[in-house]
Amino acid sequence: MSLSSCSYNSMVKMDENVKSKWGAVESQYQRRADLIPNLVATVKGVANFEKSTLVDVTDARARATAITVDPTKLTPETIQKYQAAQGQLSTALGRLLVASENYPQLRANDNFTALQAQLEGTENRINIARLDFNTAVQEYNSKIRSFPANITAKMFGFTEKGYFQAEAGANKVPTVQF
Repeated sequence: MSLSSCSYNSMVKMDENVKSKWGAVESQYQRRADLIPNLVATVKGVANFEKSTLVDVTDARARATAITVDPTKLTPETIQKYQAAQGQLSTALGRLLVASENYPQLRANDNFTALQAQLEGTENRINIARLDFNTAVQEYNSKIRSFPANITAKMFGFTEKGYFQAEAGANKVPTVQF
């Protein structure tokens, strides 16, 4: 077996691993999206809850679930677009959870508490899936850029994949006031 066929086969395996890890990322984001209608319905049950906050969450969910990424085209631009839509949903959910602090009857609601715990667990799963995806991308990108595999990569059209990156402003420490 020639060096180029071994290199080609390992690139194919790494490419498939990246696609698999991407599928895990999408699955976790879908899990979060599936929890949101139940969360919104539970919150709606509380009198006088900020309607604009619920509309923002519902709209952000719709935008986030409308964006799909072809796993064969995981470019930095497509990853960034996907991540931006998911970030908008994260922000809207964050506002909802912060606003819920002003409603003791909501915080005492067992359904709300359970949904909040599921969302927290899902956010952790999303983070792990994104880390696993980035590790697979790093291994793949390193392989296709290393000599002599880079020759085989160019010959067969293997291109670099995009990473999940920290969202804009994530490096700023939030201000906490009591």
